[in-house]
Amino acid sequence: MKSNVIWQQPHHCRSDAESRYRNGCFLAVFLLFASQGAAHAYIGPGAGFAVVGSFFAIFAAILAGLFAIFTWPLRALLRAIRGRHSLRRSRIKRCVILGLDGMDYRLTERFLAEGKLPNLAKLRERGCFKPLATTFPAISPVAWSSFQTGVNPGKHHIFDFLTRDRRTYQPKLSSVDIRGASRTISLGQYQIPLGKPEIRPLRKSVPFWKILSKHGIFSGILRVPITFPPEKFHGILLSGMCVPDLRGTQGTFAYYTTEAEDETTPTGGEVCNVTREGNAIRAELVGSVNPLRRDGSDLKCSFVVSIQDSDLATLEIHRKRYPLKRHMTTDWIHVHFQAAPGIKIRGICKFLLLSTEPVFRLYVTPIHIDPEKPVMPVAYPTVYSTYLAKRQGPFATLGLAEDTWALNEKILSDEAFIEQCVSLDQEREAMFFDALDKIRRGLCVCVFDGTDRLQHTFWRDLDLQHPAHRESPEGEPRRVIEDLYRRMDTLVGKTLERCDDEDTLLMVISDHGFSAFRQGIDLNRWLEENSYLTVKEEARGEKHLAGVDWSQTRAFALGLAGIFLNLKGRESQGIVEPTVEAPQLRQEIAEKLRHLKDPATDGSAIKDVYHAWEIYRGPYRDDAPDLIVGYEHGYRASWETAVGQITDAV
Repeated sequence: MKSNVIWQQPHHCRSDAESRYRNGCFLAVFLLFASQGAAHAYIGPGAGFAVVGSFFAIFAAILAGLFAIFTWPLRALLRAIRGRHSLRRSRIKRCVILGLDGMDYRLTERFLAEGKLPNLAKLRERGCFKPLATTFPAISPVAWSSFQTGVNPGKHHIFDFLTRDRRTYQPKLSSVDIRGASRTISLGQYQIPLGKPEIRPLRKSVPFWKILSKHGIFSGILRVPITFPPEKFHGILLSGMCVPDLRGTQGTFAYYTTEAEDETTPTGGEVCNVTREGNAIRAELVGSVNPLRRDGSDLKCSFVVSIQDSDLATLEIHRKRYPLKRHMTTDWIHVHFQAAPGIKIRGICKFLLLSTEPVFRLYVTPIHIDPEKPVMPVAYPTVYSTYLAKRQGPFATLGLAEDTWALNEKILSDEAFIEQCVSLDQEREAMFFDALDKIRRGLCVCVFDGTDRLQHTFWRDLDLQHPAHRESPEGEPRRVIEDLYRRMDTLVGKTLERCDDEDTLLMVISDHGFSAFRQGIDLNRWLEENSYLTVKEEARGEKHLAGVDWSQTRAFALGLAGIFLNLKGRESQGIVEPTVEAPQLRQEIAEKLRHLKDPATDGSAIKDVYHAWEIYRGPYRDDAPDLIVGYEHGYRASWETAVGQITDAV
């Protein structure tokens, strides 16, 4: 095998909306061709929830299933003929893409130089290693959507985690729209849906594995972000980022405690105050709103924790008992909620006993959709998640499974969060290798999220100026991120063992890199101070832009990078004239923002501001934020900006 090592510097994105992503993506390619040619190469409102279809929809699904069964031999024969024809023209028989979300090029380069990543070093020697440009903005849903479709956001329609509802200005998920049946009939206290629920993807354009499918090439796609709901194609798929939990949110944990009630509500979770009765704690898990009840009540199931001593307790739920040991997370536990007689909605969750004396404290993960009996499809074909659950046991289905919110709220310790991330990556590894062993021809793609989540939460260890930086008790710096990269290098080594043949192409890729985040910028407060946005003072601090006076507001911010103009004819209460006033307003806001200084350091906080109509091409760019904000190192949009909450300071 002959190969050239090719280095390519980032181009248009090297100073984009990313301070934390500059020079961030990397690509390590292991080229094993039969030929001898040269080688070239974590927010916001829930998604909603819909779980029950009508009898007619179920009947139609049964008929469709029977039709698929009887026509399967003919369809399989046609695919085999197409696939054999396509593979005859291919230089490889199999392409394997290992995605390591957020793995940073510069940090990888440093660890390579220090000899800490021997398997990635092999890839560099036998193939190539180079930095890649990322997207505007450089965040996971946008970048992975471009990865799978090969187009810019103006064509795939994903510009951030969140976008705004043009009618209500409320934030909503940018990637999926979930709605229940539009018509129901009442039957006492219940309502029976007459149509099936709608789960509609908002990402446009076509993933490249669907193009391969048309040519008879089989693909296995595991946990690639923005693949929910799963789409039909020739292959198997397990959805990733934006799969909701059982409550329809992007992850709501529960925290049970006997401490006095606190008026504040933790972001991303719920505090449940409980009372100790002797040695027993009685509480309830909360599921989704019951779609079959007319009163819209929440689904609940009861559990009891019996305390034995300061370190041990027993959990009883659904007449089963599970041991709880302090600071040790349980395995996945199956739970269910009774929606109506004979109808159960099933999920899985983990319990972590934090303390029993003098205060009882218990953490419960978000309740994931049970992959063995999913209440909504998380895989294609639907049975694929059941197959994986039967093969390796229950596994996380929530798109953002690593509970960064519980860590931020200091409910999970650093150690517990690291353990959670490692455990989730181990689940991913088992399903990835199962797919690799079975897919000998075609495409296999798997994305691992732990690299992103652990760097988001522990980059503070690398940044001496970070407000949360601390030394380890022994005085030595912690090596959470270095240990993470070493684990990923081991994963690459195991993958190499399964790909070390002349007919396989292996790519290791990331979607963005990392840098420091020390200060959040409240863009809406800045817009208010510069007379572009007006807040009703009595409603200041409300989320989801609820306190904004739209009759006096010309621009607003939402998500991690975007500023929208309140345009006439586009937004429901728009006041900005689109042809003459809007271009001038965009230019004015961008120019002022570029000069924003941090009063604590007198340094620049904004690197640049980009116009959507200049950086995007395609039919959907009018849905993009009008301006994309690029931050200097150490800065980013505040959490309040992301969810539309205006504070008192920029």
